[in-house]
Amino acid sequence: MPEDQLSRTLAALADPTRRSILEQLSLRPASVAELARPYDMSQPAISKHIKVLEAAGLVSQVPGSRLGPRRLELRPFEAAAEWMEAYARIWAARLNAFSGRSATRAPSSVRRPGSTR
Repeated sequence: MPEDQLSRTLAALADPTRRSILEQLSLRPASVAELARPYDMSQPAISKHIKVLEAAGLVSQVPGSRLGPRRLELRPFEAAAEWMEAYARIWAARLNAFSGRSATRAPSSVRRPGSTR
């Protein structure tokens, strides 16, 4: 995934309203009016959120409809998950290495505060 696409995806996901819209669309395609119902926002405000989601490639308009419903697109989610998974593997390896080193130390070398040894 090109870095600019990843940035757009993560920026779009940073907003709780947009994440909620994505949750709605995970159930079924919906029109802007349907997507606006659960919020105390105007339809133009919801439309701005949808435009951000569309620019990130997370949402698209159902083909063959000029003002029709929007649907969820999975590819940007998959690409972002792949990027995050690469870092998760790196950190898991580092934590395992750290955990292995700390387990090999002798407990007698640890001194309690206030001990006089």
